Amino acid sequence: MRYVTFQMPTPLGPQERVGALTPQGTVVDLNLAYRAVVSRRVDPSRAARIAAEVLPADLLLLLGNGSLGRDAVDEALEALGDRRAEAGSTDDEGTVLVHDLSGLRLLSPLPRPASLRDCSAYEQHVAAATKGNVPKRWYEMPAYYKGNPRTVIGTDVDVPVPSGSEKCDYELEYAAVIGRCGADLSEAEVLDHVAGYLVFNDVSVRDVQFREMSIGLGPAKSKDLDGSNVLGPVLVTPDEWDPHAAHTMTASVNGVRWSEGSTDSIYHPVERILAYISRGETLQVGDVIGTGTVGGGCGLELGKYPQAGDVVELEVEGLGRLRNRWSPAAP
Repeated sequence: MRYVTFQMPTPLGPQERVGALTPQGTVVDLNLAYRAVVSRRVDPSRAARIAAEVLPADLLLLLGNGSLGRDAVDEALEALGDRRAEAGSTDDEGTVLVHDLSGLRLLSPLPRPASLRDCSAYEQHVAAATKGNVPKRWYEMPAYYKGNPRTVIGTDVDVPVPSGSEKCDYELEYAAVIGRCGADLSEAEVLDHVAGYLVFNDVSVRDVQFREMSIGLGPAKSKDLDGSNVLGPVLVTPDEWDPHAAHTMTASVNGVRWSEGSTDSIYHPVERILAYISRGETLQVGDVIGTGTVGGGCGLELGKYPQAGDVVELEVEGLGRLRNRWSPAAP
């Protein structure tokens, strides 16, 4: 399953919807498709209320419904059958259930995550950032910091470059999204709590980061500015994407390849990261946990940075591509 959150125009303004992206490039409006199924059993007004509760048009709420929500998704897609690949397919009342992806504006799959954490799990990146002085304790635990979940944007949205910054950097990562609560989880069981994976561009203002981390705290402000955490473009469920396989990771600036790596070069695997975070702390539905920057996956390691006006594209094989333009921040 490839979940998306998209925006639709309505007489009352833009409305967020949750969809399933098909291999044919169409997007099924899951809430409306399930409402059409329920309408065959009860009256339309009651069907709308049931659909809003069981398969809401909000991915965070949908994930929170667990197997009930997943079963409803399966039922809605099964009822559509081959029509899910036909943009413009409608229900009996003429409501469009299936859209062409090219005509939609995608948001982050989780526009408002429950929380945001980011780990540092790739040895090559840490070695480059520390000039070869990797702390011994880095090998003992998957260290992470906490970001601001209210700064999240999606693909094709401008990233504001703070005034005066010459080092607004990208970071090529992927993240796991929690789909089931749990605490004190073992590495063997924690992946059963993952709802899916997505691409993560952990935008970092290095000018600020170097100063604030010299104090002994952080990173904080350098990674918490509005529009500085890009997630998407889709949330891919674990049955379709294996974090242990070798997936190519690339970053391009204005169409020129700057970075290339592989997910299997990670030192602390995702299950170790998640199990560590769960010690004495409950993982919540909608938590987003980045695995960290792949080796060579940022301008800091390359000695060059994107500038305002540049288009930065990050892609992880099997998870899709994020595309964002670096733009001057409003004065």
